[in-house]
Amino acid sequence: MNDPQELRPSADVATQPAADPIIPLAPPLQDPAEVRFLKYIVLGPQGLRAGWAALLFMLIIILTMIIYGAVGSLFKANPFHQDPGHVTAVSTVSSELGTVLGIIAAMAVLALIERRRIVSYYLNGPRNLLRFLAGAAGGFVAVSALIGLLYKSGFLHFGPATLTTPQIFQYGAIWGLAFLLVGLSEEGTFRCYFLFTLARGMNFWWSGGCVASLCLFAVLNPQSNGAGGVYLMASLGVIPCLLLHLKRSPSSGFWQAAWFTSTAFGYVHTFNQGESWIGIFSAAAIGFIFCVSIRLTGSVWFAIGFHGAWDWAQTFFYGTPDSGLLPEGHYLTTTPSGAVLWSGGSAGPEGSILILPILALILLVVVLIYGRRGRQLESPSPAAQPQLS
Repeated sequence: MNDPQELRPSADVATQPAADPIIPLAPPLQDPAEVRFLKYIVLGPQGLRAGWAALLFMLIIILTMIIYGAVGSLFKANPFHQDPGHVTAVSTVSSELGTVLGIIAAMAVLALIERRRIVSYYLNGPRNLLRFLAGAAGGFVAVSALIGLLYKSGFLHFGPATLTTPQIFQYGAIWGLAFLLVGLSEEGTFRCYFLFTLARGMNFWWSGGCVASLCLFAVLNPQSNGAGGVYLMASLGVIPCLLLHLKRSPSSGFWQAAWFTSTAFGYVHTFNQGESWIGIFSAAAIGFIFCVSIRLTGSVWFAIGFHGAWDWAQTFFYGTPDSGLLPEGHYLTTTPSGAVLWSGGSAGPEGSILILPILALILLVVVLIYGRRGRQLESPSPAAQPQLS
């Protein structure tokens, strides 16, 4: 017989606690289909989708401008009042300052949401001050070449200067500040955040649809001045952008966005009185040239300098209409003469057909200067821009 002790469980076995029952893990919680669908609509691989980001950008600018206008009204002033027939340097500074503040606020909010730095929106890069100054010099020289061509051809005449020496410096400084703000506001909108953001979310069909919508708006708006320039810019971009799309070019998104933002830049000028189709097209074309400069340099500072100096030279130094707007307080006085097609008429030098070779020359010079170091028309894609960790 076996020893009874052998039949007894050992002390270790008897005192071992019973194993905990196995409880199956609950399946991970999943968002309802409606929530997943909304997330897909709003969020993409790079976070907030480009269209929603652009819309939020504009809403923040508008909200900031409303607040800015409300503060101005407390002091019995309308900072956005601009009489098309009586454009002054002070009124331009006042109105453009509100837009610049709105852009800064919008970029700050979107940079926080997208976990980027504000300078990521084409504001960063080496030698920015040098590029700004080069752009300013280029803008003044380009306008001077155009006006010189008009003068030599007999389509523009100079009158006597009407300002005293102290007034020349006073108006020159105020107009300089005004057009620095103009360059910051217009380039900050169209060539900074919009171009950067839309480049990461646009294909040919989206850009084509947006451009077609601009053309439709121009057709339906009876007050669109020079809408033919919008149609021309829109049509010139169709084939190149379609080919880039079909080739699946890595740079396709940038050029699709450049096509749309440049056409939109021309479209917003159709609300200026006195504009012509050539003036609208030249505004859109120079916007595209600015996009090329950004592609080559990686920053918008050349465009800001060129834009501000171009407008300053037209408005203050030469005293010509600028995009159909007549300035007050200018150094020289000029008067168009002859056929509007050649002189530009009320649209100013930008409305002359002689601006077309000047634009081609500007594009050539930009490519030669900033592309001659072996750089291709490439800049870091928005998706590759550094994000805050």
